[in-house]
Amino acid sequence: MKKYRFRKPAIIVISTLCFAILILGAAIINTSMNQVSLQIPDYDYVTDTILNEEKPVANTKNIIMRPYNNSEVKILKDFYERNDTEENQENSLIFYDSTYMPNSSIAYGGIDSFDVVSILDGTVIKVSEDDLLGNIVEIEHTNKIISVYQSVSEVAVKENQVVKQGEVIAKSGESNLNLSLKKHLLFELIINSNIVNPEDYFNKNVENIGE
Repeated sequence: MKKYRFRKPAIIVISTLCFAILILGAAIINTSMNQVSLQIPDYDYVTDTILNEEKPVANTKNIIMRPYNNSEVKILKDFYERNDTEENQENSLIFYDSTYMPNSSIAYGGIDSFDVVSILDGTVIKVSEDDLLGNIVEIEHTNKIISVYQSVSEVAVKENQVVKQGEVIAKSGESNLNLSLKKHLLFELIINSNIVNPEDYFNKNVENIGE
């Protein structure tokens, strides 16, 4: 068999071509990888944008809350409704000095003691003490709404003081009018100078009432 022997110049040419092919191949691969990387989304950027995006928060300041924040508190005596059932009317009568009187407020209680809080932002317009009802706090709110907290103890506010919704204004207390209820809150709600049933207005927006 005849053997072929490459001359030195031929070897140099072949080596140069191989090196050039390797360089060209590397360049092609690098370009392809750069193109692929450009198509990959910047997940860090996207995630950061989503997490930092400002989202509207529901405004709860105009929603009438209950005058307490303890879930164990319950209704002890209902608001008297003229068109209510006989059973409910009986539970909304106050017996004092051998006389039955319709209840113009709601008595909340059922536990030893609980915080009494303002149902909305407002201004304290009166702090007083009554022989029958005990300590009384009156707060004026927007849209001609006045909340009245009766039979309370440890009053923590004074007249002309501005209070925030949910702020503790007193503790539940006792009154000579309802001694059998022990520690409780007599809560009265006045809208447009009319005494209304508070249970009909809790969790409602003040912008939709009182006009």
